[in-house]
Amino acid sequence: MSNEHHQGRIAITLAALGVVYGDLGTSPLYALKESFAGHIGLQPAPAEILSIISLFFWTIMIVVSFKYVLLVLRADDKGEGGILTLASLASRRLSPKARSLVMLLGLVGVGLFIGDAVITPAISVLSAVEGLQVVAPELASFVLPITLIVLVILFGIQHYGTAGIGRLFGPIMLLWFGVLAGLGASEIVQNPVILQAINPLYALDFLLTRPGVAFITLGAVVLCVTGTEALYADMGHFGRGAIRLAWGSLVMPALLLNYFGQGALLLRRPEAIENPFYLLAPTWMAIPLLVLATIATVIASQAVISGTYSVVRQAILLGYLPRQEIRHTSEHEIGQIYLPVVNWLLLAGIVLVIFWFRSSSNLAAAYGIAVTGTMAITTLLLMVVAAHRWKWPTWLIVIAGTPLLLVDVTFFAANTTKFLAGGWLPILFALLTIVVMTTWKRGRELVLEKLEHKSLVLKGFVNNMLAHPPLQVPGTAVFLSKSVQVVPHAMLHNLKHNKIMHERVIFLTIQIKDEPWLSFKERIVLTHLGEGFWQVVAHFGYKEVPSIEEIFQACAQQDLKVSMSNASFFLSHENLVSTDLPGMARWREGLFVWMNRNSLKATDFFHIPANRVVELGVLLEL
Repeated sequence: MSNEHHQGRIAITLAALGVVYGDLGTSPLYALKESFAGHIGLQPAPAEILSIISLFFWTIMIVVSFKYVLLVLRADDKGEGGILTLASLASRRLSPKARSLVMLLGLVGVGLFIGDAVITPAISVLSAVEGLQVVAPELASFVLPITLIVLVILFGIQHYGTAGIGRLFGPIMLLWFGVLAGLGASEIVQNPVILQAINPLYALDFLLTRPGVAFITLGAVVLCVTGTEALYADMGHFGRGAIRLAWGSLVMPALLLNYFGQGALLLRRPEAIENPFYLLAPTWMAIPLLVLATIATVIASQAVISGTYSVVRQAILLGYLPRQEIRHTSEHEIGQIYLPVVNWLLLAGIVLVIFWFRSSSNLAAAYGIAVTGTMAITTLLLMVVAAHRWKWPTWLIVIAGTPLLLVDVTFFAANTTKFLAGGWLPILFALLTIVVMTTWKRGRELVLEKLEHKSLVLKGFVNNMLAHPPLQVPGTAVFLSKSVQVVPHAMLHNLKHNKIMHERVIFLTIQIKDEPWLSFKERIVLTHLGEGFWQVVAHFGYKEVPSIEEIFQACAQQDLKVSMSNASFFLSHENLVSTDLPGMARWREGLFVWMNRNSLKATDFFHIPANRVVELGVLLEL
């Protein structure tokens, strides 16, 4: 049994290599090169090389090993992680005003994450294919076309799911990290003086004696920890133990060996700053390394694409985005999903970004703000979790959190110097995301207020129907309702126009709880309102997809048996009109009406058979 457990842990750790560490593992392609980019004004002299490598080492140790691996991974919600999960954890037990502020921070984090999801595939694949310029400079004009072809193919096969090719991710990334370690170690052996950079005094001396240059350089140094947020976001898929094991046993040693190896190469050949990663390799290895790097960046891109699907699904279920089609691409893995709209919007954004920036160096300016902004928000939310959930004393939160926040804010400030050079891009994505998500959330609240204002109280209505029953017909009618307090408009319209009522009426309300998963026992609250009348309130977690079939299975356990083939489903279809009434600005109302018109129908989202559905319209003025 222990042998099987050991093999299982190795297998899941190997799988985590491919998904969790793809982005972080491809940072050596561009991070050190960008730290000596021409606009920074730093020359690859021995003192500067030791200082930058020292900064890389301590950044990785503080940000990844201490903050994320030791602290952030502790902040799980039933095993789940991610920026919205952290915001959800932090907002519990807070006042409504504080809760709104915390959730807004979470939405900013989502916006920056989506910006990251656009930039990561672009910069990763570009930086790998740019190896062509090292192998054969005359092929430089083919870098952009090849990058675009690789990315179009990657997004084109998303609907097949990653179940099949996903099995290859782990072994390929194992090979990748092995190559990183091997290339770095071979160069360190030739020039072991680079190991002096472990001494933090090199980094501190650089920061204190050359603060201006050091401040600008930090904007590039932070690229060595891009993709760190994936450790937390993917915790639900692989578990805290596998992610920590993969980091400590393989990923961290391989990354450090490669960065130190690149530093040793620069000490020996400063001109190698042109592309220190590819120039680490012997000439015969150039083409195989180019192919392997491209595959590794595709895997890194796949990880962030899958992460975006998960974040958007979570936002949809929490009521921050309109319903979209969610396809499950695996019968066995619930986390493997595909969102067509998100997929093609991401590809469109990536193509535009590639044509606009045209090189990985230009994109690096945009990348840093997305990464550092998300890291700073994570630290702030973590401090709230430590105070309200872990019950840490204030002095401990200050001692542990303040230095981490200072590091994050310093990195973020350093990246703001590159705002005009491309840093505006993730800020734009974050602003657009916040506007869309808050508009949808507020719009749905307004719709619910209007519906409740125009409706009858459910309890009084049922009593009236029992006292003065209309003509009854056989069968079961299920009325989907947004509120548990009032009568669904579809019910009132059905009575008004058809003047009949089914012998069994079920008022069904689906609510998403502020938890990732709920047990089968927590799924249903069933209330018998009177002869032939039932109210069903179905609860789902924000990581689950609501299912009518599962709801009826839970109802059957409480003696309410409903057959999908014999039930009729009645839904209200809201026709929204923007007006000058109090609520939202007219432009936001227009945006909300457009999103509502283009959102997926509830029948499709909840997989209700189309031939069992009756939709009845209602006009609402916003």
